[in-house]
Amino acid sequence: MIVLEFKAKTKPLPALAIDEAIRTAQFIRNKALRYWMDNQGVGRYDLSRLCKELAEEFPFARKLNSMARQAAGERAWNAISRFFENCRKGIKPVGYPKFKKHSRSVEYKTSGWKLLEPKRIKFTDGFAIGELRLIGSYDLAHYDESQIKRVRLVRRADGYYVQFCIKADCRVQTKPSQKAIGIDMGLRYFIATSDGSVIEAPQFYRKAEKQLNRANRRKSRKFRKGAKPQSQNYHKARNRYAREHLRA
Repeated sequence: MIVLEFKAKTKPLPALAIDEAIRTAQFIRNKALRYWMDNQGVGRYDLSRLCKELAEEFPFARKLNSMARQAAGERAWNAISRFFENCRKGIKPVGYPKFKKHSRSVEYKTSGWKLLEPKRIKFTDGFAIGELRLIGSYDLAHYDESQIKRVRLVRRADGYYVQFCIKADCRVQTKPSQKAIGIDMGLRYFIATSDGSVIEAPQFYRKAEKQLNRANRRKSRKFRKGAKPQSQNYHKARNRYAREHLRA
């Protein structure tokens, strides 16, 4: 399975629709987790059935594609099964499942979306996200649409992204060179080999640290202790700081 990511060019209305879809997926995940906490012996298929019942009970949940609702329930079950696995292995902390407050993605399976062309996708569920133009260098036309198993909409500080999970054969045919070389990774150099070659550490984060610190100070100056909600200027400064982190 490989993941190809594209930046999505969005307008204000589709962006609001994406945010609503993300909140709905978070709502379904949290409901599934609460159902597991309140009832003994709940399994994966019980959560799957709950997703259908939530769509019948809440009109806004019905807007989300049925497979996207199932994917949200699967996220809750993944957290539950990881908790049980950590308990069996004695891993500390065990990571008890927690409710999500600030989800940033919604996941569709094989329905709820349609590729119109290699760089354009249309989402067809009840949120009316519509068509999105994709920006990126990957060639989706190289893969058959049946190979795309999941499509994710991801929100980040600098906009929205579309991820395609593709089932593909990633094996690379190589010929042995019949040569051996030792590689050492360290702090002074990124890589040092036994034949004397050295690759310097790029240190992207260290080079961007000054800009990050400046943006963080600006964010801190806008913060007002006890203020609910915080001002728009604070949220703008917080977004600028998050974008600096993405670039770092």
